[in-house]
Amino acid sequence: MHAEIKKSITQSRKDRKEIQGNNYFNGIFLAASAALREIFFAIIGLSHYLSRMNLSLKGKTALVCGSTQGIGKASAIELAKLGATCVLMARDENKLAEAIKDLDVSEGQKHQFIVADFQHPNEIKEKAGAFAKSNTVHILVNNTGGPNSGPIVNADIEEFRITFNNHLICNHILMQAVVDGMKKEKYGRIINIISTSVKVPLKNLGVSNTIRAAVANWSKTLANEVASFGITVNNVLPGATNTIRLQSIIQNKSEKTGESIEAMQKEMLHEIPMGRFADPSEIAAVVAFLASPAASYITGINVPVDGGRTGSL
Repeated sequence: MHAEIKKSITQSRKDRKEIQGNNYFNGIFLAASAALREIFFAIIGLSHYLSRMNLSLKGKTALVCGSTQGIGKASAIELAKLGATCVLMARDENKLAEAIKDLDVSEGQKHQFIVADFQHPNEIKEKAGAFAKSNTVHILVNNTGGPNSGPIVNADIEEFRITFNNHLICNHILMQAVVDGMKKEKYGRIINIISTSVKVPLKNLGVSNTIRAAVANWSKTLANEVASFGITVNNVLPGATNTIRLQSIIQNKSEKTGESIEAMQKEMLHEIPMGRFADPSEIAAVVAFLASPAASYITGINVPVDGGRTGSL
């Protein structure tokens, strides 16, 4: 391919040199032909180069948790656009039925959903295990809502237990359900939606900071253990993103401080170099890339998607 392109461009340049020896009209014709030939093969060459980045998820199945809204739903939408068949998992059957309607089916995908509540790890284990027995899951997106905000000194022991179950224990259960299938396929992507707090703890999110850090370390340990099977494990760390979760945090801060919601938003935006909140689709784009064949040599890392807010590398 490259040799043919080079040969054609060389010929085009020779044609241009011959223009001086031809009459006026032949010269114009040769010049135009040579220019068009160079443009055509330049486009072919560019297309050939871009085709080397394989983002296609056709034939792959993605289990996406917390996928009726926010980052989870946005991730499922992006994965489906790349050709993946998506299995949505959340506790609200009606919302799941609505969310699945927004997924791309241009590659003939037959998306489905599993109704399960992360408050009940045994239910997650039963339903995920049953699905994995007859289906191979190539991509697992671990995502669930965070705990209530508040200082760690006031946190109840039960808050830690519940959050630990919702996040680390359920993540582990889901991983165990799908990892054998990933090994057989020699293709696996485990992507955990966590928080930038694993790099720099966030104020007034004591329980969340603690449990998210545990998930990040679980993820790194797992990444090292499964890498040789073609399975990658990575964490996406969203910054302030326009979701119901962010609205809840802002509302909570407003009630505790007595300041207006607008003032709370302005304070948060002041910490973000880009000066705006993220859209869920911007987080989902990173999830989709990490799920693709193009990201096959990226594993065991934290990827902040935060508009530059995190004060560390």
